[in-house]
Amino acid sequence: MITIHLHSMIFHSFHGMFKEEKVLGNDFEVSMDVTIDAPDMITRLHQSVDYVALHAIIREVMDESTPFLETVVQVLATRVGLFDKKIKSVTVTVKKLNPPIANFQGTVGITYSKEF
Repeated sequence: MITIHLHSMIFHSFHGMFKEEKVLGNDFEVSMDVTIDAPDMITRLHQSVDYVALHAIIREVMDESTPFLETVVQVLATRVGLFDKKIKSVTVTVKKLNPPIANFQGTVGITYSKEF
């Protein structure tokens, strides 16, 4: 097994329950680990999973306004998992970098794991 990491990707998206979030958006940090079945020695791209294609899937999902981060991580894991039969599991974390919480400093986020 090999794990492909795409970490600390920043997107400006419009996920959230509040009207302001749908209008102004927020910055989100996405990290994903994709575990694949792999031969003993990978020497060609088709033996692995193209992380550029994975990033394109992530970008597409992050561009879709969704009220719940729980839904975002589940959709991300499912779409990535269906992308290639070599994928055995996906773990994805989405953090809202500026949550609309009074007197709060930090991030909020959701992590989801799915096996295929």
